Amino acid sequence: MLNNNKAKVFVAYTIVVPEADVLKSICGTNDSNLKLIEEHLGVSVFCTGNEISIENDDKEITDKFRFIIDRLSDEIADGNDGDIIHSILNLKGTSLSAVSINIPGSLKKILPKTANQAALMSALRSYDIVFAEGPAGSGKTYLAMAEALWEVLTHKKNGIVLTRPVVEAGENLGFLPGDLEDKINPYLRPLYDAMNTLLPRETVKRLSESGVIEIAPLAYMRGRTINNSVIILDEAQNTTREQMKMFLTRMGEDSKVFVTGDVTQVDLPSRVPSGLIQAMELLSKISEIKIMRLTSDDVVRNPLVKKIVQAYEYAGQ
Repeated sequence: MLNNNKAKVFVAYTIVVPEADVLKSICGTNDSNLKLIEEHLGVSVFCTGNEISIENDDKEITDKFRFIIDRLSDEIADGNDGDIIHSILNLKGTSLSAVSINIPGSLKKILPKTANQAALMSALRSYDIVFAEGPAGSGKTYLAMAEALWEVLTHKKNGIVLTRPVVEAGENLGFLPGDLEDKINPYLRPLYDAMNTLLPRETVKRLSESGVIEIAPLAYMRGRTINNSVIILDEAQNTTREQMKMFLTRMGEDSKVFVTGDVTQVDLPSRVPSGLIQAMELLSKISEIKIMRLTSDDVVRNPLVKKIVQAYEYAGQ
């Protein structure tokens, strides 16, 4: 039973929330969020001063409680203090140790916003090759980048290699100004945006200048063997079948490969099949490879983006 008048209550676990406005949003109108958390966990939840507590000392329960409060605090800090509580509680059944990414020196803790995102985060940690396919805004590139940075900054891997096909707007590398890095940088902007959200810009710059983060145009990957690194192929729906096979076979010892793309946004000529679609079909039965498919329900950008994606899905496009 929710209890805000703390007379003699056994308190097993307490979280301190210093900011009054954040605490108010966590509790919800008339403590509605606390009541939902109480029902979800099956234990008493109460608030006293700037503390939220539960009457239970079971580690699984306290881990779930801490995750829920941390997740709510993170959403509120991002300005999303609406009906997010239901999405958080729907993450039940996932391993809490696998649904957060704590990058050393990061600006924030990375937590999933949907059950599919939680499953993707677990896959990125557990498998050496992961395909993450889904619509824009579903978090596939952001989470792949977060896991790659964690791998490097915790010294699990030596470097990150970023690549993607260049097919948009009828341009190719030769017609863009500057050196090779200048030419490919605009195409890798989403990955850099993710990095700059996750780490201070000075850290990203230092990692790039030291070669820990490497830009490698897909056309220049042939003949290489990349060891002890995380290799990210973004916008993979725009690879040809030959390019995808070539890319996947660049994987060397102790490396991990993350492939992200959206099969509804293929920019290849109409008669050129997507290498991403073929690869997911051919490799789906290999147990060491994980294929994750996200949907419009996982879109976490502006709410209008989800509605746009759903409108196109309903139209069969």
